[in-house]
Amino acid sequence: MRALSANLFALLFLCALASVFYVWSALESRLERHKRRFSMPGGGSFPQGIPVDLSAKTFRTLLAVPAAQRPRLGGRLDAQNLTDQPASAGSRDYHVNGDNKGSTRREGPVKLGSPVENGIFWSEWLEDLLPVGFTEEYARAWRNRARTYRVVKLEPGCGRISNQLATFADGTKACVRYGINADQVQGETLTYYLAGLLGITNLPPLILSQLSGDSEQWAAVRTRIDGLQWSDRAVVSLTEWISNLTGAVTPAPLRQESGGLHPVPEELRNKTTAELLELVQWSDLIILDYLTANFDRLVSNLFSLQWDSRVMERDTNNLLKTPHGDLVFIDNEAGLVHGFRVLNMWEKYHNTVLSSVCVFRKRTTQRVTELHRRRDSRQRLLELYRDSEPLSQELGFLSDEHAGVLQDRIDRLYKHISNCKGKYGQL
Repeated sequence: MRALSANLFALLFLCALASVFYVWSALESRLERHKRRFSMPGGGSFPQGIPVDLSAKTFRTLLAVPAAQRPRLGGRLDAQNLTDQPASAGSRDYHVNGDNKGSTRREGPVKLGSPVENGIFWSEWLEDLLPVGFTEEYARAWRNRARTYRVVKLEPGCGRISNQLATFADGTKACVRYGINADQVQGETLTYYLAGLLGITNLPPLILSQLSGDSEQWAAVRTRIDGLQWSDRAVVSLTEWISNLTGAVTPAPLRQESGGLHPVPEELRNKTTAELLELVQWSDLIILDYLTANFDRLVSNLFSLQWDSRVMERDTNNLLKTPHGDLVFIDNEAGLVHGFRVLNMWEKYHNTVLSSVCVFRKRTTQRVTELHRRRDSRQRLLELYRDSEPLSQELGFLSDEHAGVLQDRIDRLYKHISNCKGKYGQL
């Protein structure tokens, strides 16, 4: 009996430690998000009295599980932008398509015709009003400049404690991701280039950099790097820091109490143009997160409904919005590599989210269709990655098995789009 009691006590002690670890991780994530949102220039903060919601929303602790302990599908991945701060010297505003006249057309109910056409596609007039986002020309120019910039300051401010906000010599900034392991940096990077293949331009430009001792780029902050205990020659990612962003809440059609986002004109005509433009971008986001199996955004909210019925009413993880309402997809480290490793845990939620959407951007579906028919997603992603990123070989690529998982998800997505076509119209 004494031995049994001792074993029982030990078990209870371990359970208590696990609970404390989970709660602490969740609080750390929530506190960091509120610190980012309410911090002011010079280190100040908003006055006390602003309500702070500390309820846990996601299982971010899964990102810290060593690869050897994760459920595996075989084979071999948080830079968060600061929000509500004035633009730094040289920082980029996020521009919409066309001139300022487009902004006035976003207000009020729809008066420009049906929001959908050809059955399952967003209308051309909505496409014309969509934000340009981070065009390939802009992204290429930023990447070329950022590779030559010297980092003069590193400070907290980009989500996870292991990440840092970097200031370049010209005053511009970037979020530096130093992953718990290489999977996180790899997932962030490959998700960025997969979005490029799909024509999705909502992700800030990204480069890789190596923390080598003789690197001129990092020479001015070498003492800070040593204090952070970052490994020498580690490969980190840098994403452009965008000012003046706020949180984004899941729109009503995508919440659990709604029937989903479908191309039914009667259900969409009462939306304002601004609301429709946001839904267009959400349809792209859901496609990207499904293909990459990214569970740390809408999927984790869906999971959290089990104990938090109002989770969809709060800001969505890793999604920000410009003053014009244009979405910026950030912190994609849970995609691809890590997302595929834990796919068995999250797949039913991925399927639920995907099945809630049956209206898409025509350009995005054309890219998905091409990747499905040619069945060359691995080759095309690898070529784009290697042609665009000099450190691609140092960071590595998807294993053959994970590349197969990506192609399989493309095929499943194509089948879903085809089913929507059969139900609502012709492609």
